[in-house]
Amino acid sequence: MAVHSNAFRAKNDAMSLARRRFLQLTAGAVALPVVSHIAAAQVYPTRPVRIIVGFASGGTLDIIARLLGQWLSERLGQPFVVENRPGGGGNIGTDAVVRAPPDGYTLLLVGSPNMINATLYEKLNFNFIRDIAPVASIDRTPLVMEVNQSFPARSVPEFIAYAKAKPGKINMASAGTGTGQHVAGELFKMMAGVDMTHVPYRSAGPALTDLIGGQVQVMFDGLPASIEHIRTGRLRALAVTTATRLDALPDIPTVADFVPGYEASAVHGIGAPKNTPTEIVDRLNKEINAALADPKMVARLADLGLTVLPGSPADFGKLIAEETEKWGKVVKFSGAKPD
Repeated sequence: MAVHSNAFRAKNDAMSLARRRFLQLTAGAVALPVVSHIAAAQVYPTRPVRIIVGFASGGTLDIIARLLGQWLSERLGQPFVVENRPGGGGNIGTDAVVRAPPDGYTLLLVGSPNMINATLYEKLNFNFIRDIAPVASIDRTPLVMEVNQSFPARSVPEFIAYAKAKPGKINMASAGTGTGQHVAGELFKMMAGVDMTHVPYRSAGPALTDLIGGQVQVMFDGLPASIEHIRTGRLRALAVTTATRLDALPDIPTVADFVPGYEASAVHGIGAPKNTPTEIVDRLNKEINAALADPKMVARLADLGLTVLPGSPADFGKLIAEETEKWGKVVKFSGAKPD
């Protein structure tokens, strides 16, 4: 009996050892992807990273992408290269990111056009909220209502009076149908009760060139792209679109001073293809928030009239949802259609 008992115990001990060994191996196998992701995030990036901008160079989104890209390049030791993919109101660039591998090496400079297009376009090849993972918000950008220097109106009330006297005769430029410039102008038309003719361009750069040249008369442009033209006198700022005056243009009134309740601004951030590893998203979020806390970066953005918006990926996702709802109402009211 003792022999049988010892043999039985030996067999059980062997089985227990084998079971423990199996569980250890299984646990190791389960933990391996997690450890691999964490390790990948710690060494990320190991090669150049693309930041896709859905508009041509010279516009607000391009300026912000290049400022952030330079900071991240210096911080992380790999180039963050801005790649402009203009067309389709930013949809061409967004589609390129949606289709890219979710590995953190292709990012999207997210802007208000992404939130506006969700309502403006009845059918897209992607669902922005579903297919782009929010990484980090960057800033809230004011717009400025500006006119050519030869335009007779020198204030918002004078502009409204002129527009009502000549309905449909004022050409309003934008960086394209569905852009922040476009819907800010549509909101002004709606609230001021004026009629203007929308002239969409492929990006802000050509629109500004024609505004300076007098081919179009007014534009609601992102302040970073226009502020130097205003400071040098090539354009005349009538008002800023924020609820309060800006330190960057302290002498310029707000549109709301003359059109009560008017407010329009653009938001920007970084997005990535869905299923990008959480560890990489969190790493990027941490570094972008570090940029927004850097006094030199904050000062540079403030000089352009921007307000930094640090926060988590979840915070940026909530902001995207709120902006999509807000501008969706303006698009529906205006009846705007894509080109």
